[in-house]
Formats: sequence, structure tokens, C-alpha cells
Amino acid sequence: MLKKFAGGFTLIEMLVVMAIIITLIGLLFPAINGMQERGKITQDMNNLRQLGLGTQTYLNDNDGAFFLPTDNWATKLHPKYLPSWKVFQSPFDKRTPSERDAAAPVSYGFNANAQGASNAPLLSEQVTNPSMFILFAPAQDGSATVRFTGTSASSVTVNNTTARGGTHNRRRRIDACMADLHVENLDWNTFKNDAQSTNDPNAAQRWHPISATP
Repeated sequence: MLKKFAGGFTLIEMLVVMAIIITLIGLLFPAINGMQERGKITQDMNNLRQLGLGTQTYLNDNDGAFFLPTDNWATKLHPKYLPSWKVFQSPFDKRTPSERDAAAPVSYGFNANAQGASNAPLLSEQVTNPSMFILFAPAQDGSATVRFTGTSASSVTVNNTTARGGTHNRRRRIDACMADLHVENLDWNTFKNDAQSTNDPNAAQRWHPISATP
């Protein structure tokens, strides 16, 4: 009579299976993180696009004059042109629920140089290169990691020196809404450069709307 042997894994077989599982997990995590980041990038660009559309309606009602950087521009857009505060908060903004409850977070900034002569409001027709001039972008502080502190209670501006890097792709890229209201994903070095150079002839106009020189 044949004996029946209980099936099972040997120790070596179990170790091999565990090694395969660990390898698969190691391959899967970067893919999941990449998908999550791409989702955030899409939402970030959608938010900036909504800010641009709201600003266009604002311009139509104000003879093409932008708000001043010293204005609390967020309250000029909300609630008349943008009814939800969620549009003003970037998906890369990691504030806690208690911080969000304290004041409506504003993760984006209006270009600090967006004004006309003698501190007058900038007119849309005065922007010499609207497809290059940055209107809105994520307004980070100077922390080593991505961090936002802006709220609806005060004016939030952005410039090329505030943060140490972009918001995604290992801080190598950042999103921005241009004066012609298209949204662009920029390399961080391109975004921060406002000095004229042979490599980037439009650099000055990215941050300075009227003159080609800073």
C-alpha cells in the first residue's frame, strides 16, 4: 500500500517564493508612486487652468486690468469667479485638516512683478510675450521639501527665488499658468531663470511682463 505524503513547501522553496514576492513589490511601488504623481500633476494643471479661466472673466469685467500683486487676488476671484476654495489648493500641498480648517489654503501665487508703470495695475495688452509670461504658479516657501503657507487671508505672490526646487519629478519640474492662459509643465531651471541668456532668450519675459530686461 502506497503511503500518502502531505504536500508542502520546503524551506528553500518558501525562501524563493518570498524573494520573488519582495522583488515584485519592489517593482510595483515605483509604478504606483508614479501613477499617483501623474494624477497630482494633472490636478495641479487643472487648478491652474481654472485660475486662468477665472482671471479671464475678471479681466473682461475690469477692462483688461489685472489685480496688483499687493492685492489679495484670491478674494477677487472667489467666490464671484471661482466658487470653490479647492481650486486654490495644490494637490502637492500637504497641510493637515486642522491647518485647512483654520484658513482656506492658497497654494498658488500671482507673479510678484505683474504690474504696470508707477505701481498701476498691469493691462493684459501690455504683456509683451503672453505665451511666456508666468501669471500663476505654485508658491512654495524656502523649505528643503515642498511646503506651502499661503492662505486666503493675505496676498500670495510667486517669484523665481522663493523655493529650492519644483513640486514634482524629484523637484525638477513645476506647473505654471501663462498670461495667454495656457498651462505648462516647466523644467525647474527654466522656471527660475529670469536673466537673459543665449540659451533662453525669453527668460526675462517669463517674469517681467513689459520689458525684455529684468
